[in-house]
Amino acid sequence: MSALPLPPVPDPFRLPFHYGALHQLGVDWLVDPRPVHELLSKHHPDLTAATFDDGRALVSLNYQLYFAQYAFGGGVTQEIEFNVIAFPTADAHRLPQLTYAEYAQGWDQTKLFGIARLHVVCDNPFAIRAGRELYAEPKYPGWFDVGLPSLNGPAGETWTVRCKAAEVGPDDTLEKDPAPLLDLTAKLDGLTAVTACAAPVTGYGTDHEGRLLAGPMNVYQPYGWYDLSAPERSGRAHLVVHAPDSDLGCDLRTLLPDGTPATGAWTYQSPPVAAHNRPYYLPTGPRP
Repeated sequence: MSALPLPPVPDPFRLPFHYGALHQLGVDWLVDPRPVHELLSKHHPDLTAATFDDGRALVSLNYQLYFAQYAFGGGVTQEIEFNVIAFPTADAHRLPQLTYAEYAQGWDQTKLFGIARLHVVCDNPFAIRAGRELYAEPKYPGWFDVGLPSLNGPAGETWTVRCKAAEVGPDDTLEKDPAPLLDLTAKLDGLTAVTACAAPVTGYGTDHEGRLLAGPMNVYQPYGWYDLSAPERSGRAHLVVHAPDSDLGCDLRTLLPDGTPATGAWTYQSPPVAAHNRPYYLPTGPRP
């Protein structure tokens, strides 16, 4: 087989893209493989959905909040991906046999088990363009109301993500719509995370000419993975679809019928790089 050319990197983009800080929540569901295979074949015909425990397929919602520094300054972006865990059909003979828990902890060192993106909702028009042109991501506008675990906020490990509709205006600004698309909640308080060396994470895309692309993402410290498979943890993660007739809502409802319990959750939060400490009073002399 002859060597393949690298996909082009159009101006003004530069690769690799460097993140200044990254905060992520992922929630995984093991589901009936039949509708997953059918939907995946429409979006990515050269991929096959991976199957794990009892032959079930794996889908995920992955929320990201990240900062990036550019030559013109800084930018903050939020997005959420709806993914199927999949692999290139032509590489099926190279795959290890894994349980979901083994996959979630990073045991696949081939990194062929990757995320096949079905929908990506993003609040940054520049990032939407970059995702489409560089990685063939099915990326479109939206915006977010969130509550996150933070050193600058109340103690706790609960994540709440509300994704809403938006449009990109003629001047490349985001025009927000108050209509919600989905709510994702993960109440991880009191649970102990398992260290998961899952990176690099391979993201798959299919471009307009039908070519399959793979883009690895390196993350420079381990994830924390939470096993939610026990019945007493089944309510820790919850998804609400507010727009069932949208393309995203329709696909979510097809693969995740109401009441489907989450199997696991995983998080990543960049460590702080500086801290501005509490002020203190200084003694002063008598005022004139």
